[in-house]
Amino acid sequence: MLFGKEHVERYRATGGEEGHEWNGTTTLILTTTGRTSGEPRSTPLIYRTDGDAYVVVASYGGAPDHPQWYKNLQADPQVRVQVKAEEFRARARTATPGEKSRLWPYMAEVWPQYDEYQKSTDRDIPVVLLEPVP
Repeated sequence: MLFGKEHVERYRATGGEEGHEWNGTTTLILTTTGRTSGEPRSTPLIYRTDGDAYVVVASYGGAPDHPQWYKNLQADPQVRVQVKAEEFRARARTATPGEKSRLWPYMAEVWPQYDEYQKSTDRDIPVVLLEPVP
């Protein structure tokens, strides 16, 4: 089972042929800029589309703190996204409460563990929209 650094490497090497389909759902590769290092940081994330946007969840398995990729995009919302062989620039933003109320169940349809993750932490797990930019 791929995930983490190996997932990113196989996904990139195969144009998403390996890694896009993962555990019954789909993943993309999100590349943020490290907020202290300035280095690119790539993370495989489960996604779904909502109009032109790609939706991801900053669950971190229900950990008490936000994942590093979320902290990075808060510092710099300009990101790169790879979906299968397509790579593009996007602007990341946290869903509004109204958007989240609609998108959370939409994401939990493909990864029901999100509901368990939210129950296991006091933090409000963010839903993030990755909006492609020209």
